[in-house]
Amino acid sequence: MHDTIKNLLNERPIIIDGAWGTELQKQGLKPGESPEALNLEHPEIVEAVAASYVSAGSRIIITNTFGGTRFTLERHGLADQVTEVNQAGAQISKRAAGDKALVFASVGPTGKMLMMGDVTEEELLAAFSEQAQALLAGGADGLVIETMSDLEEAKIALKACKSTGLPVVASMVYDAGADLDRTMMGVTVEQAATELTEAGADVIGSNCGQGIEGFVKLCATMKKHTDLPIWIKGNAGLPEMVDGKALYKTTPAEFSSFAQPLLDAGADLSGGCCGTSPEFIRTLRIFLKKDGDEHSAVNARLPHGKVGFQLNNHVF
Repeated sequence: MHDTIKNLLNERPIIIDGAWGTELQKQGLKPGESPEALNLEHPEIVEAVAASYVSAGSRIIITNTFGGTRFTLERHGLADQVTEVNQAGAQISKRAAGDKALVFASVGPTGKMLMMGDVTEEELLAAFSEQAQALLAGGADGLVIETMSDLEEAKIALKACKSTGLPVVASMVYDAGADLDRTMMGVTVEQAATELTEAGADVIGSNCGQGIEGFVKLCATMKKHTDLPIWIKGNAGLPEMVDGKALYKTTPAEFSSFAQPLLDAGADLSGGCCGTSPEFIRTLRIFLKKDGDEHSAVNARLPHGKVGFQLNNHVF
């Protein structure tokens, strides 16, 4: 296990950040636009999102580089700026993190299908290596391969990322099957946990795909098939379309009520994915008693019999 991860585990549970895409949309990012382009065109917007999570208490924040491979950037005319986009993304988050948080740079899927012959393994490895080296040059403390459905693509990304010498998280998205325990490519939790562990991941996990309530079972299954630390970032429920906009209706308190069950199931690093925000992270800190003022939280009753809490006269 990488020394960075060993040291972090002394702080278990480790709080990660929340969503980036939905936060950037709040700042004006429009559907279809490249979030990564903001690293070059409006770094101040990106840094504001990163800083908001540091202020909320995240011990690890990610970067605005999810779509940072050559294959993804070429859809926006940025294929010749892979190094600049990724290096800037890492530098922006590092500035925001200061000495308060670590930066694990985001590496997402390419959108290319190996099984369909869209791309070769060699081409994928080259693309992920190009991105990973740029993130290393930007000062990232670690890398997180996230929202992966294709286990082979995830393992190729892992090989590329491990070549940097940084600690690497490998996180899959489980959103298929009757119990939402398979990726859309049919990969089971057991299979991914076993093979990613064998492939050399420092941390394995799951993000996105379903509401936080489904991650307790996913986490417990992963725990049975790996001795590695586990990274969990669930959604604030699934989005509902209201007036043409995707709304996530899970509240910070409802989301954070799963913090202890996840910890009991074996989660070592917890945060949020789509629909979560800095408020979710602040609330998560309170539920995990890492806020420093846990006595400020008192029980309150939410509608429909749900238990929440009151903080500074505001009921969550």
